[in-house]
Amino acid sequence: MIYIDFFYITQMIRGWIEDEDGVAMVEAVMLFPPMLTLLLGVFDLGNGIILSQKTITASQVAADLVSRNKTMNTANLADIIEGSKLAFEPYGANVYGVDIVSIQFDSNKNPQILWRETQNMPPNQNAVNSVKGMSNGGEGMIIVTVVYKYVPQFAHFFTGEFDFTEVAFARGRRSATVTWN
Repeated sequence: MIYIDFFYITQMIRGWIEDEDGVAMVEAVMLFPPMLTLLLGVFDLGNGIILSQKTITASQVAADLVSRNKTMNTANLADIIEGSKLAFEPYGANVYGVDIVSIQFDSNKNPQILWRETQNMPPNQNAVNSVKGMSNGGEGMIIVTVVYKYVPQFAHFFTGEFDFTEVAFARGRRSATVTWN
């Protein structure tokens, strides 16, 4: 005769269901990939925000330094561009582009380019066209466009690169226009 102890069997099944050995390990294994993804995404997002702010700073630095001069030459302009690149430290500026334009408004309030220096990017003609009618004839303006190509370290497989672009406008401090010497 086979004797079945139902009480013993139900206690075994209940114990097996309530057993929590290894549950924490299973939960950790399940949560590790999403948590790692979030961590790396926050790292890339943080770097992107910082580089976006550095792009703004670089454009404003270049516009400010150019506007302090009455005339500009090749050596001064090279120093200003180098100073603008330094805004990206410690990230480096190997994917940095700049377009610096000095304009003067004619009698019809149309911008006329006095000189332009563009490196590692196409000229930003939209910025020049956007100031049409903003000043009287004879007055001038400095327009600096900075582009920084940001490739996220971890998320670039999904997002590709981002182009941070900033345009800064400035008026000459010591003269109405900054001419080329």
